[in-house]
Amino acid sequence: MPRRPLLIAALLVALCLVGGGIVYAQMEAGERGIMPLDSSGTLEIDGIHVDVGGKDAQSSRLAGWRIAQREGFKMLWAKSHGRRPSEAPSVSDSTLDDIVSSIIVQREQIGPNRYIADLGVLFDRARAGQLLGVEAITQRSQPMLLIPVIVTAGTETSLELRNPWQRAWAEFRTSQSPIDYVRVSGLGVDPLLINAAQTERRGRSWWRNILDIYGASDILVAEVVLHRAYPGGPARARFIGRHGPDGEIIGGFDLSAPNSAGIARMMDEGVRRMDELFTAAFAQGRLQRDSSLNLPPPPPPPPEEVEEQQHAPTRYQVGVAAPNAATYNSAIAHLRAVPGVDRVEQVNIALGGTSYFFITYRGDLGTLRAILVSRGWGVDVSGGQLRMYVPTPKPATQTPPPQQSPQPTNTTGNATQNKTSAAAGQPQAQGAER
Repeated sequence: MPRRPLLIAALLVALCLVGGGIVYAQMEAGERGIMPLDSSGTLEIDGIHVDVGGKDAQSSRLAGWRIAQREGFKMLWAKSHGRRPSEAPSVSDSTLDDIVSSIIVQREQIGPNRYIADLGVLFDRARAGQLLGVEAITQRSQPMLLIPVIVTAGTETSLELRNPWQRAWAEFRTSQSPIDYVRVSGLGVDPLLINAAQTERRGRSWWRNILDIYGASDILVAEVVLHRAYPGGPARARFIGRHGPDGEIIGGFDLSAPNSAGIARMMDEGVRRMDELFTAAFAQGRLQRDSSLNLPPPPPPPPEEVEEQQHAPTRYQVGVAAPNAATYNSAIAHLRAVPGVDRVEQVNIALGGTSYFFITYRGDLGTLRAILVSRGWGVDVSGGQLRMYVPTPKPATQTPPPQQSPQPTNTTGNATQNKTSAAAGQPQAQGAER
């Protein structure tokens, strides 16, 4: 029977393998990722309603598509020139066949001899632009990273799993929108870098890294909160547009769907209105890039480096009056100890005369002279040369002795005192003679 520590270790290894397999399975799951449609080369007009009859279903459908092409070109011309569709020139069907890329069927009903549908028309940008006389329909914004977030049943999801909100943005044609959307497919490492939790982060360095990876300049978050009355029943949604790393609210609106089958169409309408919301904010100048997303400026260099940049190394000639070897060696030591002196070269040695050096100094001669003078040297500056010498000490001045104040004169007292001293000294003198 195996020991308990070995059994515990075996269980931990098994759990690690199972956990690694689960993570790998999540990364390789097939229900993730929707490639966005590339509509950069087309111009789109949608919302064209047709109701036409014909001798059979095929003829009715072809007649409806012809009508959609004509109406779509008039609407595109009016949009590009800022005028009414009724003022648009007439274009032959053969010309329209050349500039139309495809017909988008949004909803259609086909009968034996009748065709009812809501259609959209995609025009080739290059060919239609030449015919319309314009190369660009709108002025684009800076690249904006779009993050779609859907909240349903209390769970926030972005690109982690496929959802109708992500699909609606992937199928949205952005060619005529003023917003330059950067849409992410959700494949590979996208769910790890861009997810619902990322929209709540405020760290600027991480946001800068993400924007640099996807080639964007700013962030747009399209959020929808979906509520279902019951499974398969009516649904209502609250759409909120946010901008920037702090999630500044641009605006919002509400939409509803009669049942689960209408949720996809409600999401398409939400994308269209959300684009209008972002477009209005861009026209008002509200989509300005947050300055905190820019890289911070480099720190200023330390004062020593600033001083080195201000003064380039310069070569000067220095003469030293050295009466002996001690003075000569002291001069070399002081020159090498001066801040800013990189090199001291000996030219000649003349003890008892003037010895010469070449020094490489970063600074001006006035500062060098002040440093040497503060260290007890005498320095003369002439042109671009210095002369060092030991200053001659000044002779010491003799201090005069303090003067005694004169005593007052008293003639009477002095005479009496002299007589007394003489009388007193006379016996002493006589006694000495004896």
